[in-house]
This record gives sequence, C-alpha cells and structure tokens, in this order.
Amino acid sequence: MTKPVIGFIGLGLMGGNMVENLQKRGYQVNVMDLSAEAVARVIDRGNATAFTSAKELAAASDVVQFCLTTSAVVEKIVYGDDGVLAGIKEGSVLVDFGTSIPASTKKIGAALAEKGAGMIDAPLGRTPAHAKDGLLNIMAAGEMETFNKVKALLEEQGENVFHLGALGAGHTTKLINNFMGMTTVATMSQAFAVAKLAGVDGQQLFDIMSAGPSNSPFMQFCKFYAVDGEEKLGFSVANANKDLGYFLAMCEDLGTKSLIAQGTSTSLQEAVDAGMGQNDVPVIFDYFTKLAK
Repeated sequence: MTKPVIGFIGLGLMGGNMVENLQKRGYQVNVMDLSAEAVARVIDRGNATAFTSAKELAAASDVVQFCLTTSAVVEKIVYGDDGVLAGIKEGSVLVDFGTSIPASTKKIGAALAEKGAGMIDAPLGRTPAHAKDGLLNIMAAGEMETFNKVKALLEEQGENVFHLGALGAGHTTKLINNFMGMTTVATMSQAFAVAKLAGVDGQQLFDIMSAGPSNSPFMQFCKFYAVDGEEKLGFSVANANKDLGYFLAMCEDLGTKSLIAQGTSTSLQEAVDAGMGQNDVPVIFDYFTKLAK
C-alpha cells in the first residue's frame, strides 16, 4: 500500500529526528521550520520538499504532524490566513506531538472536523535519540476511526503507541504526567538544598532516602546534580514551567485548582527569572539554596 505523504512542521531536536526516521522508512515528507539549517538537513537526505506556507504544506500532504513548542504557536499555525486549516484536505489527519492545553486541542479538532479532517493529539515520551530510531512512547487520543488511519504510521514512529480515548486525553495525560514528575523533582531538589543549608551531607541523604520508597529515577537525577554537579535529566526548567502553567490552566477549565502545582509553578518561574530556564530541572537546587541568602 502506498505510504501517505507526511507534512511535518517543527524541526527542533525531537521533530528533526522524527523526520529523519520517516525518511529512513521511505516516506515522502513536506517540511516547514523557521530554521533554514534544519530544513536543509531534511532536503539533503532526499524525498523531501520545503514549504514556507502551512496552508500549502497541508494541501500537499495526507497527514500533517506538529512538533511545536506551545499551544499559542500551534494555534497560530492552524488558524492563520496562511495556516493549516485553510489548506488541509478532506480526509486528512493532523497529529499534534507537542504538549498543548487540552481545551485548545479540542477547539482545533472541532474546526478541522468542519472541513472533513481529523485530529489526533499524541504527546511523546522518551528522548530525541529514541525519535531517530522510531522508539518513542506515543500517548495518542482521538476518534478511533481517525486513530486507525494513522496507527500504522505512529507505530513506525513509536515503540509503544497508546490510544487513550477521546481527543484531548493524550494532552491531558501528558500534563498529569509532567505535573507529577516536575513537582517530584522540585520537591526532591529542595530536600537536597535544605540538607545542604543544614549541614547534612547530600550523599548520605541520598543513601538514606534511596533505601526506602522515595527511591526513583527522579531521585537519581536530583542526586546527580545536587551531589555530583551533573545535569542528566534532559528536560529544561523552562519546559517544566510551561507544562505546569498548562496543567494549572487545565485545572481551571475543569473547575478545580492545585495548590501543589501553584507552589511548584512559582518556584519554576522564579528559577526562569534567575536565568536557569535552559538548565535541567534539578538545577532548581541552586535556586533553593540561594533563597536563604
């Protein structure tokens, strides 16, 4: 069966590697990105076309995939006069791999449905290295008929592809996952910071805490920075700050609130303001140690 033509917008570290994986598997790709260098790398590998118009890219593609930074960017590329919505073909599918606000995702899905197109929200787990080999974890959601249209494609991009239910469930799950993960990292980092301020040896604290139920990969990542001075998590304070903000927006949409997320979000924002935005989240340890000064 002929492979669908893939339009891919967003060629950052994750998106660029995802496109390379598609090219290795014989897909024709149409690509768009603000980085001319990122586009050139795709074109040099062959079987690819560069676009500067999201409308034209969508019109020339069977499946459009996003790997973008924020819901605001997604909406701009969808709704603009020269956007995806203006050009997408009936029967096509838009797949959003980013981490977006579920209410925004559902709104876009409804607009696409009016044009006879479908949408899947499919946030990702694992790393850019996994993306290059098609070994991501993909948390997909949307109508089953739409999901089945792209299931085989997603299985070439991810080792584990989950269908989580109605449109928005993927982004909801990702935000819950990141809420749990980033509040845990912030809490553990502050634990190490308080230990340092109190004169308790960080390695000893780690040995004690990791011998009990607090032990986890997150504990390891926090120890790597607080004790060993190494950044190994691969997830930035700025990204965590964005995702906690989205989690809080989702809670508001649901008519609830999270004081835990509010507290973590405040700390993350202050760490961003202190110039730590591009550092790994466990580097927030430095922010917590400086609070006492």
